[in-house]
Amino acid sequence: MDNVQQQFAAWLEPYGLSVSERQFNQLDRYVEVLADWNERMNLTGITERSAVYEKHFYDSVTLSFHVPMGNVQKMADIGSGAGFPGIPLKILFPHLQLTIIDSLNKRIQFLEHLAGALELEGVTCVHARAEEAARKPEHRDTYDLVTARAVARLNVLNEFCLPFTRKGGLFAAMKGSNPTDEIKEAARSMQVLQAKLTGDYKLMLPAEQSERHIVVLEKTAATPKAYPRKPGTPIRTPII
Repeated sequence: MDNVQQQFAAWLEPYGLSVSERQFNQLDRYVEVLADWNERMNLTGITERSAVYEKHFYDSVTLSFHVPMGNVQKMADIGSGAGFPGIPLKILFPHLQLTIIDSLNKRIQFLEHLAGALELEGVTCVHARAEEAARKPEHRDTYDLVTARAVARLNVLNEFCLPFTRKGGLFAAMKGSNPTDEIKEAARSMQVLQAKLTGDYKLMLPAEQSERHIVVLEKTAATPKAYPRKPGTPIRTPII
């Protein structure tokens, strides 16, 4: 292992996670593919290898510190962008059946290419808006774990993501700044969309020491028929 890999392994070790040679090869290939495609389309402002390992890979994997991934079979990553947190979690937890939903076809093309380049099986990339995809029977109230990273405010995210989550399943919103106000603002949307807050976990990126939060909600019942509303409506008129 080189220094970047050793550092990454050391960050994960306290949480009982180890990284195999094959997984490190996949992560390094991810860095290469990301940098290559980033020259043609704006996927991320972070392409330097050590920064990608910390700010994208480690940041994504922190979800597993608070959600028991062994209990998760079907996972959906909504608005995944460059594949975070879904792809790093899939690399470290290969048993996951991962569905990525993104509204931009170029990003879906990148993610399909990436999954092929990393030889990942059990990854499905869907070009759709979340509000439309969640209406389809194959996605609605189906997933054990649904994730979104820095996509929108929580009351909007709830309408994007909770309709994908099965009863008893979890939705995890990955946030940068302190989400206390967002959680209060989202109380009504949790009630309407049949979910309850189970945790707000604060952590720091190990080298940069910037703050991160993971807000976890549990789905308590099936999604009401009226939700999600038409594309664009959750952002224009959030549930408050």
